Amino acid sequence: MRVALFVTCVNDALYPATGVATVRLLERLGVSVDFPAAQTCCGQPQFNTGYRAETAPLVRRTVRAFEGYEYVVTPSGSCAAMIRGHYGQFGPEAAELGPRTYELTEFLVDVLGVTDVGAYFPHKVTYHPSCHGLRMLGLGERPLRLLRAVRGLELVGLPGAEECCGFGGTFAVKNPDVSAAMGADKVRNAVASGAEVLCGADNSCLMHLGGTMSRMRVLPELRPVHLAEILASTEKEPLAWV
Repeated sequence: MRVALFVTCVNDALYPATGVATVRLLERLGVSVDFPAAQTCCGQPQFNTGYRAETAPLVRRTVRAFEGYEYVVTPSGSCAAMIRGHYGQFGPEAAELGPRTYELTEFLVDVLGVTDVGAYFPHKVTYHPSCHGLRMLGLGERPLRLLRAVRGLELVGLPGAEECCGFGGTFAVKNPDVSAAMGADKVRNAVASGAEVLCGADNSCLMHLGGTMSRMRVLPELRPVHLAEILASTEKEPLAWV
């Protein structure tokens, strides 16, 4: 099976290790991964801020970049939700990309049919379900099923898990005080869980929470880590900081 990786602009610019982990994980499971170099931003920041005309060229570019692939896999529920939920507003060609686009945990569980990916991560972990994955994609138990199958990992509940972390893309810029307060609540709940790692499937949310952890001085006792990096970790090739 061959898929295209949509790494997303946030991961490409700030968290390249997540893209590398996604490729390592998929290749370990027998999937060939292509990286179409023409990919850029999916247009979500512009779309959510109301700049529909400025979004259209980014949509067209994204559609062209992933033309011909049966599966497009992305380690971001947020960007997957943009393509699946909103590209249909930009015409039938754009709408056709939606059903071919999968958030990573969806692809693993629904397409490959696996929950045990051979990972090893001997740490106490709690999981934050980002809003787009939770509400727009309906990821449900998929990320948790994958985490429960990781050898050595102790999964603990996160109080108020379904509450927004406060990032919300441009929301954090337009409403910084509210955003910061919501992030602080999420971090306090993660600390209360006793976890060493706050795991998520969107680095945009983890970036916001990581900054909050730094300001609250709970690092490195509690760390933000993308789910793909945990699933890619093995005894022979552990996550770099382990």
